[in-house]
Amino acid sequence: MLLTVLVLLPAAAGLVLVAARVPGRAAAWAWLATSSAVVALVAWTWWGLDPAGGIQYDVKVRWIPTVDASYHVGVDGLSLPLLALTAVLFWCCAIWSLRRPERARSHAALFLLLETTCLGTFAALDLILFFLFFDLSIVAMYFVIAGWGHGDRQRSALKFFLYTFVGSLALLLGFIGLFLGSTPRTFDIVRLTEDPPWQDAPGTASLVLLALFVGLAVKTPVFPFHTWLPPAHTDAPAEGSAVLAGVLLKLGTFGFVRIAMATLPDAWQRWGTWIVVVGVVSVLWGALVALAQTDVKRMIAYTSVNHMGYVLIGLGAVGVLARDGGDAADATRSAGVAATGAVVQMVSHGLLTGALFLVAGVLWSRGRSYSFSQWGGLAHVMPGFSTVLAVAAFGSLGLPGLSGFVAEFQIFAGSIAGAPVAVAVAVLGILLTAGLFLRTLGRLLTGNLAVPDGVDARGLRDMTATERLAIVPLLALSVAVGLLPWLLLDVVGPAADALVALVAR
Repeated sequence: MLLTVLVLLPAAAGLVLVAARVPGRAAAWAWLATSSAVVALVAWTWWGLDPAGGIQYDVKVRWIPTVDASYHVGVDGLSLPLLALTAVLFWCCAIWSLRRPERARSHAALFLLLETTCLGTFAALDLILFFLFFDLSIVAMYFVIAGWGHGDRQRSALKFFLYTFVGSLALLLGFIGLFLGSTPRTFDIVRLTEDPPWQDAPGTASLVLLALFVGLAVKTPVFPFHTWLPPAHTDAPAEGSAVLAGVLLKLGTFGFVRIAMATLPDAWQRWGTWIVVVGVVSVLWGALVALAQTDVKRMIAYTSVNHMGYVLIGLGAVGVLARDGGDAADATRSAGVAATGAVVQMVSHGLLTGALFLVAGVLWSRGRSYSFSQWGGLAHVMPGFSTVLAVAAFGSLGLPGLSGFVAEFQIFAGSIAGAPVAVAVAVLGILLTAGLFLRTLGRLLTGNLAVPDGVDARGLRDMTATERLAIVPLLALSVAVGLLPWLLLDVVGPAADALVALVAR
């Protein structure tokens, strides 16, 4: 019951805001109050979770009995950190939106609906329920970009919708393939995990995995399915970009963990090497293209392709190690470290990139421009902005003491036993990422003061209290994970080891 309340509370609150026609300012505060309640519920769930206890807080209610589809939700050490990330990031966006957005009631209601779709996807233990929440997130984000974005927002929103919707159709085909291969036929993820479909038909299993991979890769996104991402981020409002990068991209990577790896373990082993290759290409491509950008927001968007590539490297390495890892005990340990690092990377990227997009929103609110050529020397007049930008940038490039280092170190340490050449190549991505973020700090913060035309350079306001309160908690959590990683690893580790056991069976 607790998990159902946690998932559905935001959407219910959004419906109340619309039905009662709550005034705009009151609606913004109601969004903040609801998001605060969700954070409290996630904290209570975290407190009561047994990390080694498997799926907990599960609820299963009959829904479509003819195909054994049900309302089935639950959490474990893989999904709870992502539920917590979702709750915190939406809470920070609610604070950010106290800056008086246009049509505040509709804005708050739409984000509350979007929060429910994200929470529901991470909690879903039924394929049809997962698909329902997954698709509704696409619809909600389309309206966020089209309604409150800037630039060519309609075109960017449509491109986002079409690309990701086509990906979701591929995902649906994969789900149908899993259903047809199950005995008895079911859409229940737990039952599919216990008795994986298509074990005696490797060719069919590979085709089903391909459909799942394409559908989830578009959402993640990884190369070459990433082309919808830069325009969507560039033209979305700051809070929309923060949620899109921080949470919605994780719906794809989480799908690999919860569904593809657990229900098609043999196929994941067979194709593990190629999954690692896709991850390496995404790491290098994302970093190189980000390095060439002249727009702050597009640069941050391409770093998401880079960072999600690391997740694929870790998850692909689990399959490689399960297939031919040599000594069984050492391979299992390495695979567990790689899987843990992949989940931590999802959390770390959500915190740091969410903060980076809100920081970019500060620039837009001051000068209506993201162009590197129009900003410079901001450390002279905006010390608070410069500090949070530097912390977020250093976290994203993997500086020790921040969450990015913990995640990437574990991915490389766990993956090197199964894919040493790929890891060696992927390390170049860290060097490129470090270069592009240091270059960004140099362009924006140092040198002579420069601002867009029409902006009073000396009267430029530093970050407001609302902006600080929206961004600093994300960075504080990144520091907490960097300095006290056991807080997260103790929850993720046992569940990651259980995932490795499923893939290796």
